[in-house]
Amino acid sequence: MGYANGIEMSLLGCDIDSRLIQRATESNPFPAGISYSVLNIMDASSRKSILEAYLSQYKRSHFDVCFCMSLTMWIHLNHGDSGLLEFLSVVSGLCNILLVEPQPWKCYRSAARRLRKLGKSTFDHFKTLAIKGDIADKITHFLTTACDMELLEILGNTCWDRSLLLFRKRISTKPFLCCR
Repeated sequence: MGYANGIEMSLLGCDIDSRLIQRATESNPFPAGISYSVLNIMDASSRKSILEAYLSQYKRSHFDVCFCMSLTMWIHLNHGDSGLLEFLSVVSGLCNILLVEPQPWKCYRSAARRLRKLGKSTFDHFKTLAIKGDIADKITHFLTTACDMELLEILGNTCWDRSLLLFRKRISTKPFLCCR
């Protein structure tokens, strides 16, 4: 467990690429507070074992905050519309606050074009994707209607012209029954 301004905190960084995880681990300036793990978030058994093991160390059932940076397009291209929606459902269920940086549709086209220039076939799902166009808007709609999240703020754009969308679990306004 590490400290920032006197506040105890622990961070877990995950990526499917073991080389990126190795580099991050080797250059980690705060090994007491930041750990890294190779994780294919789309593999339910891997996700369950890695994330539950991490959370149980801190006697937690969920994360306070999840950051999903430059990730949604790759999940979408490799797992299709259903994969993107499954990912959003899973990650929104893992945290109270969610920061998402969706890549715009032009990035999808660029990724497919780069593959073609390399002489490789395009992504399996690219031509069959129904979720396209304003991806940030589609992600916002799904998270706010199907995942019990509310959009707190659009935090502007990154240097790659990608929106940063900040969500939190919707605070329940349902009345509860009190027994006397």
